[in-house]
Amino acid sequence: MSKLILTHEVTGLGSAGDIVDVKGGYARNYLIPSGFAVAWTRGGQKQVDSIRAARKAREAASIEEAQALKARLEAQPIRLAVRTGQAGRLFGSVSTSDVADAVQAAGLGSVDRRTIEFASPIRATGSHEASVRLREDVTATLTVEVVAAR
Repeated sequence: MSKLILTHEVTGLGSAGDIVDVKGGYARNYLIPSGFAVAWTRGGQKQVDSIRAARKAREAASIEEAQALKARLEAQPIRLAVRTGQAGRLFGSVSTSDVADAVQAAGLGSVDRRTIEFASPIRATGSHEASVRLREDVTATLTVEVVAAR
């Protein structure tokens, strides 16, 4: 087991500034190389305190912004044109970065692709739902309209 300090929010694990115990391979192969965490040290406690202070400052200002962004995201569906084969089947699947780019292109704001989650992979045209975690306590349900590109 490895003790880490999270520098970013990780779904199912914790948020920035949390100290977590994870398996060595998960830490060594994913969290640390991706920049989501740093190894815990005694001197790292100062870093934890600064991360938490910065998070508190952002949270105070961002709750209103998150509520406004949630209202904009839920108000209208996001259209996504993709290449399809026969019977509306996609040549692969829609990725979270595709949805994040479509939200940006629609002028609804900026959404981090790591906060978007699908209930199941999107591999066909039609209407699908995705959840977007804007904050720990604010989650928007986004409707994604997948259409065939002409």
